Amino acid sequence: MISDFRFPISDWMGTRFLCFFAAILFIATPAQAEFRFPMPEFETGYQHPPVYTPGPSNAMVGWDIVVLFAALTLAAIFVLKRRKRREIFLLTLFSLIYFGFWRNGCVCAVGSLQNIAAGLCDSSYGVPLTVVIFFTAPLIFALLFGRVFCAAVCPLGAVQEAVAVRPVKVPPAVEKGLSIVPVIYLGLALLSVATGSGFIICQYDPFVGFFRMGASFSLLVFGFFMLLTGIFVARPYCRFLCPYGVLLNGCSKLSRYHATITPSDCIQCGLCSDACPYNAINGPTPAAAPESRKKGAYRLGLLILLTPLMIALGGGIGGLLKEPLSRMNPTVRLAERIAGEELGRYTTTTIETDAFRASDTPNETLYAEAVAIKEKFRTGGMGLGAFIGLMIACRLIAVSILRKRTGYEPDRGTCLSCGRCFKYCPVKSRCAESQPSGEHDQND
Repeated sequence: MISDFRFPISDWMGTRFLCFFAAILFIATPAQAEFRFPMPEFETGYQHPPVYTPGPSNAMVGWDIVVLFAALTLAAIFVLKRRKRREIFLLTLFSLIYFGFWRNGCVCAVGSLQNIAAGLCDSSYGVPLTVVIFFTAPLIFALLFGRVFCAAVCPLGAVQEAVAVRPVKVPPAVEKGLSIVPVIYLGLALLSVATGSGFIICQYDPFVGFFRMGASFSLLVFGFFMLLTGIFVARPYCRFLCPYGVLLNGCSKLSRYHATITPSDCIQCGLCSDACPYNAINGPTPAAAPESRKKGAYRLGLLILLTPLMIALGGGIGGLLKEPLSRMNPTVRLAERIAGEELGRYTTTTIETDAFRASDTPNETLYAEAVAIKEKFRTGGMGLGAFIGLMIACRLIAVSILRKRTGYEPDRGTCLSCGRCFKYCPVKSRCAESQPSGEHDQND
C-alpha cells in the first residue's frame, strides 16, 4: 500500500493535478476589476464615465450559506463515519472550485475575523449576517467534530492539499517553534483593525490572486512560493501562518467528537504517524515515567508563577515597538514620507505625497494625526505583547503536562482531519477483512 506521505505516488494521485489545473482553466474566470485607489481628479472639468457595479445577489449569498453548512456536514460524516480519504479529498476539490474559483475566495472564514473585530471596535461598522455565519459556523463544527472545516471546506487549505503530493515531515522542534507565528499574525491582524490600519489578512492572502485571476506581482510570487513549498511541506499557510487556525485549534481541543485513527485498540505499529505529514499524531507514552510526579508538579507550578511575568514582559516589549508597528497605518507612513521629503532624505516624490500636497492640508495636521495614531499603537502594542506572552506561557504549560497514552492518538488541536492516516491502520484493515463479503468496507 502506497502512502501519500512517501515518495511514490498512488494510482489516483495523478488525478489530483488534473482536477486542480482543470479547475483553474475551465472553472475560474477573471474577476471584475476593482479600483484600489480613488480615480484621479482633473482641473479641466473632465467627468469619468459611469462604472457599472453589480449589486450583491441575495440568492447567491443564501446559496453560499447552504453550501457551507452542507460541506461542513459532509466533511463531518466523511471524517467521523465514512472514514474514507478519497471522499474527503473529492469534497476538498469541490470546495476549492466553489468557494475558491467560483466565489473568488470571498466570503472567507479566515478573513471574516477582521470584520468581526471591526464590528466590536467600531459600533458604526455593520457586519453582514453572512460574514457572521462564515465566522461562527466552522468554529461551532470544530467544537462538535474537530477541524472538519480545515479537512475539506476551507478553499485556502484545499488549494494546498491539492499540491501536497510529496510532503515530508518538519522536525517536531521546528514545528512547535513556528506554531507561535499564527498567534503573532492573529494579534497583528486584530491590532491593525483596532487602529484603523486595514485588513492585513485579506491584503496578504497568498491565494486570492489565483482565485480572482488578478493580484500584484509580489502577491502572486508569494502565492507561487507557498504552493511550491506546499509540494514538500504540507499546508505551510495552514500550519505556520493562518490566524483563524488559532481559533480552530482551541475549539477543536474541546471538541465533543473527533477523528480517530483506529476503530479498535491501537497495536502501536506507528504506521499512522509515518503517514501524517503534519506531526499531528502523538505516540504512546513510555511505560516508565520519565520523571517523578513531584518534579513535574514543581515545574508546572513554576511555569504558572512565571505566567504573569511573561505577560508583563511581553506587554512592555510590545509598547516599545510602537514605532515599527505604527508603520502598518497608511497615515503614519504618509507622514513619515512627507517629513523625509521635506528634510531632503528622498530625491523623488510619490503619488501619495503629491496627492496630499494637492489637497492643501497643512503638514502639521498630518503630523498631529500620525502622533495620535502612534499613541494608539503604544497601547495596542502592549496588548499585543501581553497576548503573545500569555500564549507562550500556555504553550509551555501544555507541553510540561505529561498525559499518559497507550497508543497513537491524533492531537485534537493540530489534527486537520484530512484522513491520510485512516488507510494505514492495520487494525482497520483486519476489521474490514473480518466483515461478511456483502459488508466489506473498501478503505480508500
